[in-house]
Amino acid sequence: MSSQPGGDPSVCYKTDNCNYDYCIEKKNQEQCYWSSDCQYDYCIKTGYEPMTTAQTNNDTDNVKGKTLLRQLSFLDRFLVLWILLAMIMGVLIGYYVPGVQQSFETVQFASVSVPIAIGLLIMMYPVLCKVQYEKLPSILMTRQIWIQMGISIVLNWIIGPIIMTCLAWATLPDLPEFRTGVVMVGLARCIAMVFIWNHLAGGDPDYCAMLVCMNSILQIALFSPYSVLFINIIPSWFGAPTDTAINVDIWPVAQSVLIYLGIPLAAGMVTRFAFIYTIGRQWYERNFLPYVGPWALIGLLYTIVVMFANQGHQIIDNIGSVFRVAVPLFVYFVLMFFIPFFGLKSIGMPYELVVTQSFTAGSNNFELAIAVAVGTYGINSQQALAATMGPLIEVPVLLALTYVALLLEKKMNWSNRSPRLIIKKDEEA
Repeated sequence: MSSQPGGDPSVCYKTDNCNYDYCIEKKNQEQCYWSSDCQYDYCIKTGYEPMTTAQTNNDTDNVKGKTLLRQLSFLDRFLVLWILLAMIMGVLIGYYVPGVQQSFETVQFASVSVPIAIGLLIMMYPVLCKVQYEKLPSILMTRQIWIQMGISIVLNWIIGPIIMTCLAWATLPDLPEFRTGVVMVGLARCIAMVFIWNHLAGGDPDYCAMLVCMNSILQIALFSPYSVLFINIIPSWFGAPTDTAINVDIWPVAQSVLIYLGIPLAAGMVTRFAFIYTIGRQWYERNFLPYVGPWALIGLLYTIVVMFANQGHQIIDNIGSVFRVAVPLFVYFVLMFFIPFFGLKSIGMPYELVVTQSFTAGSNNFELAIAVAVGTYGINSQQALAATMGPLIEVPVLLALTYVALLLEKKMNWSNRSPRLIIKKDEEA
């Protein structure tokens, strides 16, 4: 442990072997003491005495376990309850309030549902305001990010579609319409809720933003041919009948990506640069980000209510098929989270990158899947209902996996070299 000459001996600067949870960067002169609203990655805690490495590791785990709930906001702490209530409320509204689904059909921009789009924009805006866009050029200059992009491409565009197609055929051989909707969910890579799960689990927001942007570009190019490939061509090799209705144009896919990701991404980028360069980074991180932070979960809950209200009647009227469709979706989300989680952990990647890759691979763009299924087969089709089941299963499963990730972060040994730290060291050199 190294400390400032004549300074507080409990201050430990970030090095490869620093085992304290209050390590700070050498080049940062300002010391920000830990509090629930501290926005810096070099916050330090007071009242510590120097101790051995083993003592520090044990005490760090104890402190993390005791303070985890206290660090969460009121919304975060009871998020499971809020999401469950939002799902129930949405289904009840959709089932008992007449004309809800017809109202949603009239409030659309092309194939994009305006009520859902509003919720997603509110949900993603605070998270995208936290992305350090000013550091992206330096991150792109590192070999690490290109490795991460390559891993993400393999997970999202090779492993994910194959696993979902196999699960759909294995569990729904006698329900071709539902099977098609499930495959559509697997082909639509996530561009929205992954930011929420990654944020809650402590993943790297900068890497997450770049992986999502890359997958969004690939989604525009690949979703249409992938739909034909995995719904028609590959099953025909095994004697399955072809689906003549599937014909997905590129423009609706691009439109969905531009609205759901492009608008909040541009808003977050403009907001960050405008405030930092006019008012200052300190005010932005200490005042603005804590103010807009709760919007993300409020937008999430609103989106869940709207989505489930839109399909409440369909869900209740087809409850038997809904349970069958839930099986491949549940298995898919769990597999696509744990395959990269334990695979990348085994080769020594830091927790921040492992959890970012896991949630990027395990999440799906159900908004796009629902929009395409509705546009191709109709809003009352079984394909659209199966696509709607995507968020019904994804939201609670990935929320549970968020808590699992936080638990494994504390219980497992992780590399202490975060990608952001590597970049800072290179800059100092």
